[in-house]
Amino acid sequence: MFLAVRATLLATLFLFTTAIGFAQAPPPAPPTPPPPAWKADVDAAASGLEAKINSGALAGTHKQADIAWMLVSCALVMLMMPGLALFYGGMARRKNILGTMMHTMVALGLVGVQWVVIGYALAFGAPAIKFSISSDDKGEPIKAGVVGFSKELMFLGTDAALGTKSTQVEKTSADVLKEKGIDPEKATDEQKKEADAAIAEINKFTTFPNTNLPLYLHAMFQGMFAIITVALVSGAFAERVKFGAYLLFAVLWTTIVYDPLAHMVWSFEWSPSTKVDIAGTGASPGASQVFPAAGLLGANGAIDFAGGTVVHIAAGFSGLAAILLLRKRIGYGKHPMHPSSMIFTLLGAGMLWFGWFGFNGGSALFSNGQAISAFTFTQIAAAAGGMSWLIVEWLHRGKPTALGFASGLVAGLVAITPASGFVYPAGALAIGLIAGVVCYWAVAAKGMLGYDDSLDAFGVHGVGGFLGAILTAFFVSLPLWSYGAEMPFGAFPGKTIVEGTNVSYDKSSQIMWQIKAACLSAVYAFVVTSILVLIIDKTIGFTVSEKDEAMGLDLSQHGETGLDLEPDMDGSTNVQPKSAAMPPANGGGKRFGVTVGGASAPQLMAVWSKLCQTGEHPPSKEFRAVYPYVTTVSGTTFRFRGGDPVVMKAALQKLFAETLGGSVTTTVEA
Repeated sequence: MFLAVRATLLATLFLFTTAIGFAQAPPPAPPTPPPPAWKADVDAAASGLEAKINSGALAGTHKQADIAWMLVSCALVMLMMPGLALFYGGMARRKNILGTMMHTMVALGLVGVQWVVIGYALAFGAPAIKFSISSDDKGEPIKAGVVGFSKELMFLGTDAALGTKSTQVEKTSADVLKEKGIDPEKATDEQKKEADAAIAEINKFTTFPNTNLPLYLHAMFQGMFAIITVALVSGAFAERVKFGAYLLFAVLWTTIVYDPLAHMVWSFEWSPSTKVDIAGTGASPGASQVFPAAGLLGANGAIDFAGGTVVHIAAGFSGLAAILLLRKRIGYGKHPMHPSSMIFTLLGAGMLWFGWFGFNGGSALFSNGQAISAFTFTQIAAAAGGMSWLIVEWLHRGKPTALGFASGLVAGLVAITPASGFVYPAGALAIGLIAGVVCYWAVAAKGMLGYDDSLDAFGVHGVGGFLGAILTAFFVSLPLWSYGAEMPFGAFPGKTIVEGTNVSYDKSSQIMWQIKAACLSAVYAFVVTSILVLIIDKTIGFTVSEKDEAMGLDLSQHGETGLDLEPDMDGSTNVQPKSAAMPPANGGGKRFGVTVGGASAPQLMAVWSKLCQTGEHPPSKEFRAVYPYVTTVSGTTFRFRGGDPVVMKAALQKLFAETLGGSVTTTVEA
């Protein structure tokens, strides 16, 4: 044991030393000239910015490619849902596999509707409630949105999506002037400018700010994130909650937890009048502008490329709140709860890995170099996370497991999610290696701490997301971001230091804001989820009864069987003796009966029914010996098919004698 622990510590030290070495390899500093060809591309992107933004050249060269890539990315993220269902389903016990998968798949329908009706309007609408948690360089409070709302975005209105093209004849600036009684030919420059601004305001929702994405495409892509996030939460309390209560939780949680967090991190101002100048370009005021961040965290420079805070911290810490307030699964920690299928889990992990290329790569919102970087770093971190978890588990427990590799690669994917569009390759490798080790120990610790995180939602997503959000700040490469995003350094959404036209990355400030953003997201998700879970549990009840849990969610909640391959050998799937219509696994065995004396038929049935239910303690060896061969119980006679009659007789006698007293006798009958 000592040698195994020492080896594990040495391996962990090696991985962290390697990661620190990567961290100490700084990205190319802005003052140091990059290779000539590379610098030419960056300079071209920066110098052409004004023309791209104001003349529409960017739309002309990128629009079709952007739309094509984002359609593919949206489909890839949707594919993660059946992947997550398989991943979680395989980790659940056989009697709960269908119920567990339904928690994931039903979110596609439930949250899919919520997102269209109100979710997108809350997450990406104009700031409805503003709050300040910091000040700018001039000491003025930075007020930004906690939640948004734009009624035009409810139900994804056609007028919002089409703007001036929502009528048969497209409205123009000339029409605006005529409505004001002004002859377009005689209008002053100021009047024409005001008319152009009015048209721009009408068209403000047609394209998501700072992108080429039509409203519907951006809404569908982001909707997939909302769907998968609540599905991730369900892994924390799997195998013990009512389906109806989960549906209520899912729709309310998405509305009051996910939507506000998405707004705080990813929303932008929609109105053209809110545009701001890009710092450090040297361009004249108004020449090079972008739409500013509208959310509380984004406006303060916290960066989250694809969902470290919004998705994984929110899901993980919400799951933690739920499992601390709800009861544990019956028998948790007292007898093994074996996964139903590692084949399903491995297949699901592979589908998640595949879909994550769209999850991270699509978060660039462009078909550009940044999407390529995110795609690349997703692969690197997943591979590193899977291997680091596997190695530590091998050293610690003595065997590398399929579940360990699957969990490790997901941990790597989770941790790289907030960083994938901002870091450099060695940084992605370091993040993946560290995530695999840290998340392994986080999952291992739940046994010592005693909380029942059914499918490791907090250990992987909560811890991994929090870790990734902070590590992002350590590995940012400003030149690589600028090259990939085709934007000047001054447009970087994080913390920078601007001195004239010189822009550099402010690492220390970024680290502090990443910590603040991670903590704020975790606390918000934990507190609001705690209140929501308590309300649901005290009103309609969140968890199923012990009888329904013993039966399994598949039968008790859905009336179906997820995997009907053979009887469950631990005796936990049936609360009543099996019918003769259900042949046992050993269908070719000899038929015989054992009659129990010294007790009445009702007494025997009551004891037998109780034994067939999952309890605080694992079934006795006598019950495990008898149960697979019982076909029916008639009065005081147990009918068997297969098994040794002498063994069955002795096991039944001991089983009932311990419960009913020593006067119980048993007799074998043909």
